[in-house]
Amino acid sequence: MPLPARLVPAVASALALALTACGGGSARDTTGAPGLSDPYFPKAGNGGYDVTHYALTLTYDPNSRRLTGTAEIEARAKQDLTSFNLDLKGLKVTAAEVDDASARFHRGGDHELTIRPPDALDRNATFRTTVHYSGRPDTITDPDDSQEGWLRTADGALALGEPTGSMAWFPGNHHPSDKATYDITITVPEGLKAVSNGELRREESKRGRTTFAWHVGEPMASYVTTVAIGEYDVRRSKSANGLPVYVAVDPDESKASAQVLARIPEIMRWSEENFGPYPFSSTGAIVDRAGDAGYALETQNRPVFPGAPDTALLVHELTHQWYGNSVTPATWRDMWLNEGFATYAEWLWQEDHGGDTAQETFDELYDHGEDAYEDLWSFPPASPTSAAHISDDPVYQRGAMVLHKIRETTGDATFHAILRGWPATHRHGNANTSDFTAYVEQQAPDEDLTTIWDDWLYGNGKPDHA
Repeated sequence: MPLPARLVPAVASALALALTACGGGSARDTTGAPGLSDPYFPKAGNGGYDVTHYALTLTYDPNSRRLTGTAEIEARAKQDLTSFNLDLKGLKVTAAEVDDASARFHRGGDHELTIRPPDALDRNATFRTTVHYSGRPDTITDPDDSQEGWLRTADGALALGEPTGSMAWFPGNHHPSDKATYDITITVPEGLKAVSNGELRREESKRGRTTFAWHVGEPMASYVTTVAIGEYDVRRSKSANGLPVYVAVDPDESKASAQVLARIPEIMRWSEENFGPYPFSSTGAIVDRAGDAGYALETQNRPVFPGAPDTALLVHELTHQWYGNSVTPATWRDMWLNEGFATYAEWLWQEDHGGDTAQETFDELYDHGEDAYEDLWSFPPASPTSAAHISDDPVYQRGAMVLHKIRETTGDATFHAILRGWPATHRHGNANTSDFTAYVEQQAPDEDLTTIWDDWLYGNGKPDHA
C-alpha cells in the first residue's frame, strides 16, 4: 500500500520517578525506551524487549461498536527492565499482569501504556504480559490523510495497520522491526464472519455468537495484521501444490471479483517461479465493499481490497508476501523495498503475459511519467521527504525504475537470481536499503552500480538516462 514526537527524556524520566514513587522502586530502575526512533515515526514501537508471540482474544459488537480484548504478549527482555511500554491508542485498560502477577500500569502521551511488573525483569528473561482492555477502537488519520486503525463498515469492521494503525485494536510493539507469531481469536454476532491472518483453526457458534480462531505460525509485523468482520462469502480451495487458499468476499463484490480471484493459484505459481518459494502456509484475499477503505493493503496471507481488484493490483499485493511481509523493512524509510518490488512485479507480469516489456514500461515512465505522476521526480525513493510521503509515487514508480536499472546493468540471469535470492536471504526477517545495495553488489561484483545508487536511488531530480 500506500504516517507523530516521542516522550522526551525529561518526560520519560519524570514518568519513571512517578512509577518509582508509587511502586517502591530504587535508583537502579531501568525503563525500556518509549520509542524506537524511527526516522518518520519516532514514537512507534518500544525499546527493551522483543515480542515473540501475541495471543489476542477479542469480542466485537458492530451495533455498539464495542471491542473487548485480552492480549497475552510473550517477549524476551533485551535489557534489565523495571518497567516497559506498549503502544495502545484510545482503549481503556482495566488490568495488567506480568507472568500471572498483577502489574501496575500507566497511560501517558498519545498511545503509551507503561507496565511496571512486581519484580524486575533480568536481561534475556522471557516473560508474558497480559493486558485486559475495552472500548470503541479509533480510526487513525495518517500524515498523508489516509485512514487506518479500526474502520467501521456497513456490516462490521475492518482493521488495517499501515503504518501504525494496529495500536488502535491491540497493545504491542508496533514497529515493523519487531515481528512475532500470532493467535487471533474473534467472537462476533452469529451470522457474521471474522477473517484474519494465517489459518482458521476453529469456528464455533453458541448462544448467538460465533468464534473464529486464527493462527499465524510465521513471523508477522503488526502493520500487516488484520481483522475483517462482516457478511462474507467464503471460498476455500488449494493451489496445484496444495497451498490452502482462503478468500472472503463481501456479497456486493462477489460477482465482480470472481474472475480475477480465480487467478490466485496462477499468480502464485508465476510468483514462485520469479521470487522463489512462497514464505507462508496459506494465501488468499479479503474483498470488502468499495469505499470501506481508501486503499488495498498487503495484509499477511490474504491482502485486503476495497472493491474487486484488477489483475495488476492482485499481483502487486501478492508480491508483497515476499517483499514486505517476509522481508520486512527495518524502518519506514525503507518503504521502497516493499513498493518498488511490488510495482516491478506488475511490469514483469505484463511482460510475461503479452503486454509491454519492462523496458517499454520504463521508457514510457521516463519520457512521460510526469503526465500520470505529477510528483514522480520530487524526491528519491530511498529518502521520502516526510512521513506524509512514504507512500507517494516516487517510492513506487521510481523504486521500480531502480530495479530495472539494476536489471539493465547486471543482465537478466543475475537479476533473476537477485529477485529470488533477496527474499531467501532475509526470509522472515528485516532489512534496510544498505542491506539491499550490499546484497546486489555481492551478487554482481564485476558491475559498477554507483550511478544507480547515487542518481536513481538517492539522487534528487530526474536522472540522466542514455
